[in-house]
Amino acid sequence: MSTQTENLTQKFASIPMQAVGPFKLIGDVEVDDLMVPMATYETPLWPSVARGARVAAHSGGIRVTVVDERMTRSVLLQAPNAGIATLRLKQIQAQHDELQKVVAESSRFAKLIDTNYQVVGNLIYLRLEFQTGDASGHNMVTNAADKLLPWILEQYSDLSYVSISANYCTDKKVSAVNGILGRGKYVVCETTIPKKFCKRFLKTTPEALVDLHIKKDLIGSIVSGGLRSANAHVANMLLGFYLATGQDAANIVEGSQAINHAEVTPEGDLYFSSTLPNLIVGTVGNGKGLDFVLENLTLLGCANNDAKPGENARRLACIAGATAFCGELSLLAAQTNPGELMEAHIKLERSHKG
Repeated sequence: MSTQTENLTQKFASIPMQAVGPFKLIGDVEVDDLMVPMATYETPLWPSVARGARVAAHSGGIRVTVVDERMTRSVLLQAPNAGIATLRLKQIQAQHDELQKVVAESSRFAKLIDTNYQVVGNLIYLRLEFQTGDASGHNMVTNAADKLLPWILEQYSDLSYVSISANYCTDKKVSAVNGILGRGKYVVCETTIPKKFCKRFLKTTPEALVDLHIKKDLIGSIVSGGLRSANAHVANMLLGFYLATGQDAANIVEGSQAINHAEVTPEGDLYFSSTLPNLIVGTVGNGKGLDFVLENLTLLGCANNDAKPGENARRLACIAGATAFCGELSLLAAQTNPGELMEAHIKLERSHKG
């Protein structure tokens, strides 16, 4: 490794990192007193996420649910006309078992679970959807698609290759399709916070937070033209979590397309949830061999060699979602009180010299 590369590595490793919590998770992941690492220059995120974790733990914990998981790669083919394109797609989809045999040659973990498509003129946008074990799966599914394309073209000589990636995946871009059809881990995080804990820990009321959620997350997102997104700052927490756990940070683009939901229960308490349908994380692959990443994955219980394929990654996705959930809850609570947000930044960040 060159001296210049070593210096760059050292600079990257110097991003401020801190473990926050403790988190209590229930549901698909059962854990108490979990500390979650976040690497960020926006250091007020640490106490903010910790506050959300603290109030959720006192309220019984954050219920985490993995609704779905899949990684996708779309390929682009061309037919003589739309009629032939439609016919060939039906024939391709009818050969699922044969397609899976080809996929199995590319990886023992890759499994083709579904296909979707769009026909535009004589162009075929074929979306291939896979399970990828504990890997986030970007390279795994591209490799599988690279094996499938020659097989498809051999079967149907009237189709021609255009691209290994057709933007219908959709990778690291804002889209509607990922939320509708799924890409990555689809995680829901939720809890019900007693009114007394809202006042004690969040310095607000269920009514005030729900009112702000409606006017900011929902109406504000509509006014701004947000696409399948109704949250305050999910990208902040995901980036800190992704950098600390060796993820491809560019995936916060689709990962932050999250939707909050809040309501006052009949008992006067606060129900709050964050739904993240496009969480792309993995516990093996590029970036996971760095010492600090392995330490953090071990801290989170996501480096368990005895776990079944996929379990570590699902656990990691639940923790990532819970981290975003806590930051959302805390920030919305702060914004119900005039001046609290900026006061926190001045106290925790701008007062530091360096």
